Amino acid sequence: MDIKTLKSFISVAVHQSFSAAARELNTVQPAISRHIAMLEDELGVALFIRNSREVIITSAGEQLLHDAKQIIALADKAKDQVKRAQQGLMGELNIAYLSSACLSFMADLIRDYSEHHPDVHVSLFEMTATEQIEAFKHNQIDVGFSRPLPTGIQDEFISTDIYIDKLVAVVGAHHPLAQYTEIALSQLQQQKLIIFHRDEAVGLFDDTIMLCKQAGFSANIVSQPRHMQTLLTEVAAGLGVAIAPYCISKLYRQGCHFLTLTDAHKSIATQLHVKSTNHSATVDAFVALVIANQPSIAKGMA
Repeated sequence: MDIKTLKSFISVAVHQSFSAAARELNTVQPAISRHIAMLEDELGVALFIRNSREVIITSAGEQLLHDAKQIIALADKAKDQVKRAQQGLMGELNIAYLSSACLSFMADLIRDYSEHHPDVHVSLFEMTATEQIEAFKHNQIDVGFSRPLPTGIQDEFISTDIYIDKLVAVVGAHHPLAQYTEIALSQLQQQKLIIFHRDEAVGLFDDTIMLCKQAGFSANIVSQPRHMQTLLTEVAAGLGVAIAPYCISKLYRQGCHFLTLTDAHKSIATQLHVKSTNHSATVDAFVALVIANQPSIAKGMA
């Protein structure tokens, strides 16, 4: 009982004519007769009562007509869904992101994508850089917004710069340095420093330590929080001064003052990562949207 045979059966039932069914399906009447005979042999029932004047569907034929229409509809739907999936118009998309780096643009980006791909189920996961690498390893996410990946695994991914950030100093609102808008990094020599945990951003941590050494001092680190919002809370509480990317100014920042570092010229990239073995049209469509919006994202983070 294949789709072609069922279509022949439906056409005969609708038109009550073998010849009319043959014309509709652009074939010959003997082919239609053969399809009906095959169905009747397979099912062991008569589907039509035929005489020289008319073709009458039997009660068994009525039941098959009802089911056959549903089968054809499901087959057509399956074909359509396969094509839509191939075009990235349906499916699932799991996106991980650094909240501190992506908070200002993520909602608008996902809204835009969902408007054009309403049948794709999007799931968002707030993850640190380390958590994203682990999630990629276990195929739990399709896309990641993070810092540059460790050199040992970069060949496994396709990575695209979304925007370039800079390091700033963050002091409490009542800190003596809060009266300034910019300082030299060397002015933090005597300060208790709060720096994002090395396990979560190896490159960022190492670059910060190196810049401090170039400024003539060793960093007196008193805290290494694993979340940027915690870093800002510690600064606002007066526990120390932070050195961090400027993007964290988009988080809750009450009680914090941001200072430009005049001698800490280090570019910090926020990148979009997908596995180089990805063959998903859903992922490709999202990546294309991000790249198209990259100039406006970068401008908004400047």
